[in-house]
Amino acid sequence: MDNHTDKKYTYEEFLEIIATLRGENGCPWDRVQTHESLKPCMTEEAAELLASIRIYEQTGNPENMREELGDVLLQVVMHAQIASEEGLFTMADVVDEVSRKMVRRHPHVFGTGSADTPDEVLVNWEEIKKEEKKDKEWASSPLREIPRELPALTRAAKVLKKADKLYGQGSTYGQDVEALQASVEALGRCRPEAYSKELEQILADMLMRVSDIARIGKISHEQALADRIEDLIDRYEKPER
Repeated sequence: MDNHTDKKYTYEEFLEIIATLRGENGCPWDRVQTHESLKPCMTEEAAELLASIRIYEQTGNPENMREELGDVLLQVVMHAQIASEEGLFTMADVVDEVSRKMVRRHPHVFGTGSADTPDEVLVNWEEIKKEEKKDKEWASSPLREIPRELPALTRAAKVLKKADKLYGQGSTYGQDVEALQASVEALGRCRPEAYSKELEQILADMLMRVSDIARIGKISHEQALADRIEDLIDRYEKPER
């Protein structure tokens, strides 16, 4: 329980709290965490932040969003503290890095560049980002730099969009209506209750085509599916009137 209810903690004090938790006399759980072990925590906290934004939109109450932003910040600072202990970098380095990136990628604000529309900003952003990634060993290719850790449907849409931009081959899935129809017909010939490699391949191909259709239509299929799931839950659980 917080015994300092009237105290307003600062950012610097928060950093000290995390360092103390990781210290010799700190919390047994916090002390044994690693970058790898904390990965599920970041995923969960990010999801809870998204939920808090939905709650805010529904209720107008920002309390939960404030709390969840703090939890995401906690994850960031924990990773930075572990990195500092490993002699890699500090939280100050993280802040400096992202600040430099924001200045560098907004020349229309901090430099001599120009951008009059959001679309122009995005074009400039991508060009500057491409220059930054050049010669980075982890950026092996434009398509593989899209993280594998993204949800598969989200990654599919991003890969298809970039493939279309770079190679002119991204929209072949969404525009090939006959192939999509063929996939539907092939699916109808399979027995869903009996797993087969053929069924897996058909479903994967259909999901890629759906991802590209959503991309072309500028629809978030992740959000569309999430909304439909909520509709389904309401249908089953909504009390009868």
